Amino acid sequence: MEALRMPVLFIGHGSPMNAISDNAFSQSWEAIAAAIPEPKLILCISAHWETHGSFITAMDRPRTIHDFGGFPRELYEAQYPAPGDPTHALETQALLGKERVSLDQTWGLDHGTWSVLMKMYPAANIPVLQLSLDTRKSPREQYDLARSLAPMRRKGVLIMGSGNIVHNLRMADLREDIEPYDWAVEFDAYAAKLIIQRRHDELIDYENLGISARLSIPTLEHYLPLLYTLALQEDGDEVTFPTTGLAFRSGSMRSVRIG
Repeated sequence: MEALRMPVLFIGHGSPMNAISDNAFSQSWEAIAAAIPEPKLILCISAHWETHGSFITAMDRPRTIHDFGGFPRELYEAQYPAPGDPTHALETQALLGKERVSLDQTWGLDHGTWSVLMKMYPAANIPVLQLSLDTRKSPREQYDLARSLAPMRRKGVLIMGSGNIVHNLRMADLREDIEPYDWAVEFDAYAAKLIIQRRHDELIDYENLGISARLSIPTLEHYLPLLYTLALQEDGDEVTFPTTGLAFRSGSMRSVRIG
């Protein structure tokens, strides 16, 4: 009998305030966790850890990183004291190749990880690792690296990308009840279509998808975690979108569940 294959997730994390808010987005993250088997380990690829070279956290107790500014004191006091797992960090490094991934003892859990996990697994009792985004790798190289993680799905590991399919902070509008930009709606919907149809090559080569794609992805860091998730899709995996919607006119909160 085939071992249980864990689903793979991409979470549109949006504002770090979602960590301490009760809203449609945070509620959907709680529902996602309730609907899947409890993982033995969580491996997160967050938009907020960019490095030269690829790194994986390998400390016993990763710190909670408050990598943002201008928010209420309550958010800075939030902690997510999940344990790390040096043993599994070594195993993951071996899986990816020591020549490709190095162990890290200094980073921790940034808000792309803990702001989501606070809602999904509030007890903070599941070990968490983070894998960085190598700024020197192309989107296709990062997609190919992610494919090496596939065996972890059958070992009780939840692999989760955290970013936003549409993320243009320069054009964000914080007013409430304001309609999103047409280009943001267009690309969010078209990306969803490509995901459903498993047209990964087109999503990797997003620059060929027109002006709406270029406006939606002015920088790569929030988009790349989606590619890590898509790279782990296998035959027979169902694709669903547990969370949808756009925030601040220019940010997609769409989440993707594969499997």
